[in-house]
Amino acid sequence: MTDIVDELKWRGLIALSTDEDALRKAFADGPVTFYCGFDPTAPSLHLGNLVQILTMRRIQQAGNRPLGLVGGATGLIGDPKPNAERTLNAPEVVAQWVERLRAQIAPLLDFEGPNAAVMVNNLDWTQGMSAIEFLRDVGKHFRVNKMIAKEAVARRLESQEGISYTEFSYQILQGMDFLELYRRYGCTLQTGGSDQWGNLTSGTDLIHKVEPDAVVHALGTPLITKADGTKFGKTESGTVWLDPEMTTPYAFYQFWLNADDRDVSKFLRIFSFRSREEIEELERQTEERPQARAAQRALAEELTTLVHGADQTAAVIAASKALFGQGELAELDERTLAASLSELPHIQVAELGQVVDLFAEVGLVASKSAARRTVKEGGAYVNNVKVAAEDAVPAKEDLLHGRWLVLRRGKKNLAAVEVTSA
Repeated sequence: MTDIVDELKWRGLIALSTDEDALRKAFADGPVTFYCGFDPTAPSLHLGNLVQILTMRRIQQAGNRPLGLVGGATGLIGDPKPNAERTLNAPEVVAQWVERLRAQIAPLLDFEGPNAAVMVNNLDWTQGMSAIEFLRDVGKHFRVNKMIAKEAVARRLESQEGISYTEFSYQILQGMDFLELYRRYGCTLQTGGSDQWGNLTSGTDLIHKVEPDAVVHALGTPLITKADGTKFGKTESGTVWLDPEMTTPYAFYQFWLNADDRDVSKFLRIFSFRSREEIEELERQTEERPQARAAQRALAEELTTLVHGADQTAAVIAASKALFGQGELAELDERTLAASLSELPHIQVAELGQVVDLFAEVGLVASKSAARRTVKEGGAYVNNVKVAAEDAVPAKEDLLHGRWLVLRRGKKNLAAVEVTSA
């Protein structure tokens, strides 16, 4: 296999490293035991976390051993946000979220073989530690002047909000994690986002002070940006989560399918496990025939399968095709149909009315007269069936799963109607 450092660099996954040459040698001498931490500050991971999980997966596939840390302790605190204190969640809530996050990470790593992954929880080595032990054995190795220089802390100190001692101490807890994993598992590398660099290096600094002969590393992945200036991993409806109840597999698939041509090459390199040759071929196709969206389709299918499974991916692809008249809407299961329609402009009505009224009300056309003109020109469809009459009224039997109609103007303009009392 290609040198893993070269591979990560080609994919644009190295923004910061404590010593790239030393890290390259460590991998060559390997295997390296490494870890990445995820805090349960929400009931699900999101696309930013997926960058880290898939980076772990790549490093493991290169013959190294990952430790997936879900922070039952650090999740009770939360790393400092740029401009405000976090709301502290109840311990029982955090404990539930720990299990949810572990369940999302586990399928993406390999837990068998000589480099089998291990899931760990930092509550295991912090809950029995007294405050005096924490201050004497760990806190004494941290210098306040260096702690306040860390970017996240410095930004908060400059803000009106300031920073509590609780969040200020977060970097000590994360540093202690690295030391503990070094001692328990021989862990010598921590990976994470470049925005966490201060927290990552707090661990390497602590180990160097406590274990002077140790050789340890930190690697930071870049912050992903989008060409249009909007935040990566967000849509108009909010954050793209890995939990299918929070972001449906259909919406997850559509996020990748709708990727900007200017971004898709970057996304392929960061998220796809296709070879360089396959990715470069998809990049070529995007450049030569962008309207085909071959790269976006390949990425959407690969990642939806990876996160949600092949069956869900097949269902959302079928839904995508059916919405545009390339499949039977009636064959879609209710959950997939509901998820796909939730992404469209939609209205709720108490009873069925004329098609032209529905087209105008949902916003597919500007007025009822425009709707009649669309029908007359043969461009109005209900459930993929062309509307022939300007005074047509859908029947109750037309409702998909007894609730929905899919309206289409022309080939690409879609909307949905939900009848609440049919």
